[in-house]
Amino acid sequence: MPKSPPLKDSAAGRQSGLDAWGYLARARVDRSRIEAWLPLILSAAGALGILPFAIMRFTEGNWIDGVIDTLLIAGIVLLGLLVYRTPRIRVVASMIAVLCVIGVLSTVYSNGPQQIYWAYPALMAIFYLVRPNEAILLCLGMLAGLIPAYLPNPDKVATGTVFITIVVMCAFGYAFSLVTRRQQAALIKLATKDPLTGAGNRRALDAKLGHIVAKRARKPGKASLIMLDLDHFKAVNDAHGHATGDLILKSLTEIINLRIRVIDSLFRIGGEEFVVVLDGEDKEHATHLAEQLRTLVEANELVPEQEVTISLGVAELVPGETPLQWLERADAAMYRAKRRGRNVTSLAS
Repeated sequence: MPKSPPLKDSAAGRQSGLDAWGYLARARVDRSRIEAWLPLILSAAGALGILPFAIMRFTEGNWIDGVIDTLLIAGIVLLGLLVYRTPRIRVVASMIAVLCVIGVLSTVYSNGPQQIYWAYPALMAIFYLVRPNEAILLCLGMLAGLIPAYLPNPDKVATGTVFITIVVMCAFGYAFSLVTRRQQAALIKLATKDPLTGAGNRRALDAKLGHIVAKRARKPGKASLIMLDLDHFKAVNDAHGHATGDLILKSLTEIINLRIRVIDSLFRIGGEEFVVVLDGEDKEHATHLAEQLRTLVEANELVPEQEVTISLGVAELVPGETPLQWLERADAAMYRAKRRGRNVTSLAS
């Protein structure tokens, strides 16, 4: 399975709306799309919503509440910018969610129970920012924090209404979050995985290579590619049918996934062409693995009474090389292996 850019957790309850932003950042989404600007849009909306109250409290001489509102505005804007700038948004998103809880509690205790209306947009933000189970815990913490503020209130009906509506909103928010996360996971899976084999597709490969090249530009290290292609695959399809060809592709994927490490990634980029990405491995280790894969495929009887083999090309990332140049060198090595008679591993120059 590819390790990037798909969401790390497949369970819907373990994902948040901010995970989608992480995916967009890793995939280097076009900044002209509205999704890429969501962190700034939501941060600006929150800051602009609080700003008039901060100004009003400063003009009325209410310095303590004015400073609290100003700190909330600064925190929301700063954290929104951090989410926008980095794909590692889990900690930042959690900080924003906690800030929402603190903001509601500080406003209620500073200005009275009538400020409870701020709890409702805060709850919406929390269920978007963090995972559903974490959002529920924050909501329970908010409810516990509000109890002392409402106990002296003689209007028990009003107090009950506040707490019941918050509980109902949390229930709907939790249910909506679960459904949304499942849809996000399904869409990202469709966008990044080959439906036949379950390997990553070309979109996922481009994102993975771009991520590795950018990482190696910041911190030197090793990374290698293995490009492989089934030999005479068209002849196999013609002789045995496309159903058998699909079965061979699935079996080849299983063989490779059983041999590579958990941190390695497998991608299908053409009809019978695959790429294995080995982050942290040099060309010697990559060549050794390629030979093992070649031997395993040759030894497995994928089609009765017909030999199935693969040709492989190995390329180690060269400093200053682009993802496309890296991939092209592996491709050239693989075709050199085919010219040498197939069922061969060739190392890129």
